Amino acid sequence: MTALISRDELKAAIEAGTAVVVDALGGDYYARQHLPGAIALVESEVAARAAELLPDRDATVVTYCSNPACGNSEAVARRLTALGYSDVRKYREGIQDWVEAGLPVETGAAVG
Repeated sequence: MTALISRDELKAAIEAGTAVVVDALGGDYYARQHLPGAIALVESEVAARAAELLPDRDATVVTYCSNPACGNSEAVARRLTALGYSDVRKYREGIQDWVEAGLPVETGAAVG
């Protein structure tokens, strides 16, 4: 199982710019709302797009999806780990927890 990151740890990493945040929902979900600075990357696109979107395989990468019941973040995290990314973590509680905590989100479609 992928190592977990707490909401507070993730918030601090986003503010410090020390993690690349990956929205594993993509599509309309991403356009509606996503964590600040998050990039959209769904499981089916990991093999084709990871090298382009995440060129540093040693960077801290945090995946998330909607809530603990959603398996997308774990699926993307496992694929990234299999491709050689060395520091992949999962925000298990997902965007639902982030929003309920009153933290900021961004809107708009993915670029690229």
